[in-house]
Amino acid sequence: MKAMGRGGSGQPSTLHSNLAVCIWIPRFALRCEEHRRHEAAERATALLAPDDLRRVWQIGSKARQSGVRPGMTVSQAVGLCPSLIVWEPDPIYYDEQFSQLVKALGNVSPAIEPAELGRVFVGVDGLAGLYGELAEQIEAIRATLGAEGKRETGSADDERRANSTRPPARPSAFPPGGDWSGAARLGWARGKFAAWVAATKARPGETFIVTDDERTEFLASQPVGVLRMSPDTHRRLTQLSIRTVKDLTRLPEVAVVSQFGNEGRRLWQLAAGTVVDPVVGRETPEPIVSEMEFPNPVADLAMLTNALDRLIERALRHPQRAGWRILEVGARTRQEHGASWTTRCTLKDPSADRDHIAAPLKTRLAATPPNGAVESIAVEFLTFVRGTNELQLFARDASSNARAGRRRALRTAVHEMKTRFRQSSMYRVVEVYPGSRIPERRYALIDYDP
Repeated sequence: MKAMGRGGSGQPSTLHSNLAVCIWIPRFALRCEEHRRHEAAERATALLAPDDLRRVWQIGSKARQSGVRPGMTVSQAVGLCPSLIVWEPDPIYYDEQFSQLVKALGNVSPAIEPAELGRVFVGVDGLAGLYGELAEQIEAIRATLGAEGKRETGSADDERRANSTRPPARPSAFPPGGDWSGAARLGWARGKFAAWVAATKARPGETFIVTDDERTEFLASQPVGVLRMSPDTHRRLTQLSIRTVKDLTRLPEVAVVSQFGNEGRRLWQLAAGTVVDPVVGRETPEPIVSEMEFPNPVADLAMLTNALDRLIERALRHPQRAGWRILEVGARTRQEHGASWTTRCTLKDPSADRDHIAAPLKTRLAATPPNGAVESIAVEFLTFVRGTNELQLFARDASSNARAGRRRALRTAVHEMKTRFRQSSMYRVVEVYPGSRIPERRYALIDYDP
């Protein structure tokens, strides 16, 4: 396990691991509901989308057999499967269960990187000295998921050492009555990308192992869609008859970069195996939570918006927040009849200003309000960045302070344009050969990056 200590900027240290295990639990949210609703274990089930309660989000195997598909309206789904049981989502409960799972995996390895709900990467560099061979490492992970490790599939050596000394059993992390080990698909490989693709090939409750010798051949046979890319890039690759990862690697890297820019470089390098994307575990401060319970359920958006302001002010005064700016903030509510609403926002610029932090939360609240009266509301500061925004305290005069403010505003505008249009549309005019008689040779345009 490689560790990077704190630098002069005060940023948290990170842990890197090239060897990765991807734990993937498909339909994680629906499984959470099925675990706490045992009476519906043998029924066709579906979960509504958190942002659109008119459509189904995750569906069970019995409903899928009847033709129900994610994204269908409720009426379409019930028409195909009249016995379908439809549940409203409870995002807070799902996040809590996933957080418990991630926390329990932290007892196995210090390098844990959550990717999305139901998918997490575990770095296993250096675990051989603690658990033994690869089989014992995977068994330790499976024990954390709630059951004894099963026999792994793949090309790894399956022999156990007879007199190996193993650490004590780790606490399991799954809802009462549930067991993640039977549903989790594990993939072991060098790098997160290869581990994720391996997990998609594993059967439920099993592990698919890709050794370094097999890695290139294994990735070459996969469809190009396994590479995370923008829809526009995927469309263009399809039009160029690039169907598999091998088709992409047959092209020169320079040609791919010229067509798709930095995204093409990343895709080609991942496909060719020339780079390894490590698991990055980060030491972060504990989240700050500020919560308020209403004497009577509230459905007025104005009151909820005012409550957000008060909760953010209270959280900013928390002693743990001193010296940190907020990068990611979340809000959640508990409603009548056990429903919940939650949202997370990443700020464009880290801030400790109440209005700046509250703005995206208020926008989300107005766009997709809770579906019912709210009994309690909470604000969470999730991710922090060291430092403050007051960079010009010792400016020599007011004009230098104003120039610095304009530069910050210009950098923000250029960054937003690059993010939106995926290319730089700002240029700087530079003198090249001012004495030339040809106007085109006198000046040149270069990308402007303040």
